[in-house]
Amino acid sequence: MNEYGQIKSIAVRRVQQAFVSQQSIDQQWQGLNYHAQPNFDAAVEEYESFIQMLKSTGGEVVELQGDDALSLDGIYVRDSLIVSPRGLIKASMGKTERDVEPSINADELTARGFNIIGEIVAPGKVEGGDLVWLDDKTLLAAIGYRTNQQGLAQLAKILGDDVDVHGFDMPHYKGAGDVFHLMSVLSPVDEKLAVVYLPLMPVRLVQLLEARGFGFIEVPQEEFDSMGCNVLAIGPSHVVMVAGNPITQQRIQDAGCKVEVLKADEISRKGEGGPTCLTRPLVRG
Repeated sequence: MNEYGQIKSIAVRRVQQAFVSQQSIDQQWQGLNYHAQPNFDAAVEEYESFIQMLKSTGGEVVELQGDDALSLDGIYVRDSLIVSPRGLIKASMGKTERDVEPSINADELTARGFNIIGEIVAPGKVEGGDLVWLDDKTLLAAIGYRTNQQGLAQLAKILGDDVDVHGFDMPHYKGAGDVFHLMSVLSPVDEKLAVVYLPLMPVRLVQLLEARGFGFIEVPQEEFDSMGCNVLAIGPSHVVMVAGNPITQQRIQDAGCKVEVLKADEISRKGEGGPTCLTRPLVRG
């Protein structure tokens, strides 16, 4: 398990299945705390470019279907399911408007042959964006407004003694209504290399990564809100990042990585869900 290996299988949900229509967007975006109102047609165009980037890796792109119970947030498929060495685990969402997503996505992937080995249940909460695998035996986890200690305790029990779950308290930052996950500040891009936003990282997490020999590609303050740290590795040292972060892009390239740049004003910035949030990597090489 890791967050940087070559993509072999990855789940996504297109704009047409998540946003559905401009009318649906108009009705939901404010209640879901989006920063601005997405434009449906522009979002479809952006997402098509993203799909082509994913397909260019040669891996399987699993396109999840829509469902009337889903909100706009259904486009951010990472959070509802947790990958593990033995199979998938249904998350328990910290954002109540997303409560239906784990079951809907798990049911579809089960029908496609994927194995579900457990689920997190209330009052436990775990969202996929708060989890980062370093290897098969090491899972980093955030404790914050979207993931709590009860949820991590359940997750550790499901994973078993073979996996060490390291929990780190996240800062309050913008509060409970904000989308602030572990992967908001940490995106591994190779075995010992990660894109990070150090000012909001827990000290013990920084120390753990340094002790394991990690090098850091630091995101500057002016590119944090524009999602400079939300970087998806589609293979070792090969990443997709949101356009408009030239300093971070240059630093990633200077570290020896190949960078694909995605225009994502509609599908990422307005809902605070970058390339990592838009995907649920299922199998990596």
